Amino acid sequence: MNELRITDTNSANDSKGRAFGLEGNNFLYLLVAFVVALGLYIVVNVVLHVRMVGALGIAIPFFLLPTAWVLLLRHNKPEGYASDLIDNFINKEGWSYSSRSQPNSPL
Repeated sequence: MNELRITDTNSANDSKGRAFGLEGNNFLYLLVAFVVALGLYIVVNVVLHVRMVGALGIAIPFFLLPTAWVLLLRHNKPEGYASDLIDNFINKEGWSYSSRSQPNSPL
Protein backbone atom coordinates (compact mmCIF):
# COMPACT_ATOMS: atom_id res chain seq x y z
CA MET A 1 0.00 0.00 0.00
CA ASN A 2 2.88 2.39 0.60
CA GLU A 3 3.96 2.12 -3.04
CA LEU A 4 0.96 3.98 -4.51
CA ARG A 5 1.89 6.81 -6.83
CA ILE A 6 0.02 10.10 -6.67
CA THR A 7 -0.13 12.00 -9.93
CA ASP A 8 -1.76 15.31 -10.80
CA THR A 9 -4.34 14.98 -13.53
CA ASN A 10 -6.79 17.30 -15.19
CA SER A 11 -10.40 16.77 -14.36
CA ALA A 12 -12.93 16.48 -17.17
CA ASN A 13 -14.05 20.09 -16.86
CA ASP A 14 -10.46 21.44 -16.98
CA SER A 15 -9.37 19.71 -20.18
CA LYS A 16 -11.25 19.53 -23.48
CA GLY A 17 -8.97 16.76 -24.72
CA ARG A 18 -6.66 16.57 -27.69
CA ALA A 19 -6.97 14.94 -31.09
CA PHE A 20 -4.29 15.06 -33.80
CA GLY A 21 -2.45 17.74 -31.81
CA LEU A 22 -5.42 20.12 -31.67
CA GLU A 23 -7.34 21.07 -28.52
CA GLY A 24 -10.99 20.17 -28.14
CA ASN A 25 -13.01 19.78 -31.32
CA ASN A 26 -10.76 21.88 -33.56
CA PHE A 27 -9.85 18.83 -35.63
CA LEU A 28 -13.50 18.54 -36.70
CA TYR A 29 -13.26 21.84 -38.57
CA LEU A 30 -10.28 20.52 -40.51
CA LEU A 31 -11.92 17.17 -41.16
CA VAL A 32 -15.11 18.78 -42.49
CA ALA A 33 -13.07 21.23 -44.60
CA PHE A 34 -11.09 18.34 -46.10
CA VAL A 35 -14.23 16.37 -46.94
CA VAL A 36 -15.92 19.42 -48.49
CA ALA A 37 -12.83 20.29 -50.54
CA LEU A 38 -12.43 16.69 -51.72
CA GLY A 39 -16.10 16.44 -52.66
CA LEU A 40 -16.00 19.75 -54.48
CA TYR A 41 -12.87 18.68 -56.35
CA ILE A 42 -14.52 15.44 -57.46
CA VAL A 43 -17.70 17.20 -58.57
CA VAL A 44 -15.85 19.90 -60.48
CA ASN A 45 -13.37 17.49 -62.07
CA VAL A 46 -15.60 14.51 -62.88
CA VAL A 47 -19.05 16.00 -63.35
CA LEU A 48 -18.19 19.40 -64.82
CA HIS A 49 -15.11 18.13 -66.71
CA VAL A 50 -12.77 20.88 -65.48
CA ARG A 51 -9.08 20.00 -65.69
CA MET A 52 -7.18 18.99 -62.55
CA VAL A 53 -5.42 22.34 -61.99
CA GLY A 54 -8.65 24.31 -62.32
CA ALA A 55 -10.52 21.93 -60.02
CA LEU A 56 -7.74 22.19 -57.43
CA GLY A 57 -7.82 25.97 -57.70
CA ILE A 58 -11.52 25.91 -56.89
CA ALA A 59 -11.35 23.32 -54.10
CA ILE A 60 -8.19 24.35 -52.20
CA PRO A 61 -9.60 27.58 -50.66
CA PHE A 62 -12.36 25.50 -49.07
CA PHE A 63 -9.64 23.64 -47.17
CA LEU A 64 -7.09 26.41 -46.61
CA LEU A 65 -9.43 29.04 -45.14
CA PRO A 66 -10.78 26.86 -42.29
CA THR A 67 -7.27 25.51 -41.69
CA ALA A 68 -5.86 29.02 -41.36
CA TRP A 69 -8.75 30.00 -39.08
CA VAL A 70 -8.14 27.03 -36.77
CA LEU A 71 -4.35 27.34 -36.68
CA LEU A 72 -4.18 31.14 -36.38
CA LEU A 73 -7.24 32.00 -34.29
CA ARG A 74 -8.15 28.89 -32.27
CA HIS A 75 -5.09 26.66 -31.70
CA ASN A 76 -3.39 27.45 -28.34
CA LYS A 77 -5.49 30.60 -27.90
CA PRO A 78 -7.83 31.48 -25.01
CA GLU A 79 -11.58 30.93 -25.27
CA GLY A 80 -13.25 33.65 -27.36
CA TYR A 81 -10.00 34.97 -28.84
CA ALA A 82 -11.25 35.00 -32.43
CA SER A 83 -14.53 36.75 -31.65
CA ASP A 84 -12.76 39.35 -29.49
CA LEU A 85 -10.21 40.01 -32.23
CA ILE A 86 -12.90 40.44 -34.88
CA ASP A 87 -14.89 42.69 -32.53
CA ASN A 88 -11.78 44.80 -31.99
CA PHE A 89 -11.27 45.21 -35.75
CA ILE A 90 -14.90 46.23 -36.26
CA ASN A 91 -15.25 48.66 -33.36
CA LYS A 92 -11.75 50.22 -33.37
CA GLU A 93 -12.41 51.25 -29.76
CA GLY A 94 -10.92 48.33 -27.88
CA TRP A 95 -12.78 45.53 -26.20
CA SER A 96 -16.13 47.26 -25.65
CA TYR A 97 -19.29 48.14 -27.50
CA SER A 98 -19.04 50.94 -30.01
CA SER A 99 -20.39 54.20 -28.58
CA ARG A 100 -21.13 55.46 -32.10
CA SER A 101 -23.81 52.83 -32.60
CA GLN A 102 -25.60 53.63 -29.32
CA PRO A 103 -28.73 55.82 -29.43
CA ASN A 104 -28.54 59.36 -28.05
CA SER A 105 -29.65 59.86 -24.49
CA PRO A 106 -33.13 61.39 -24.18
CA LEU A 107 -31.90 63.52 -21.30
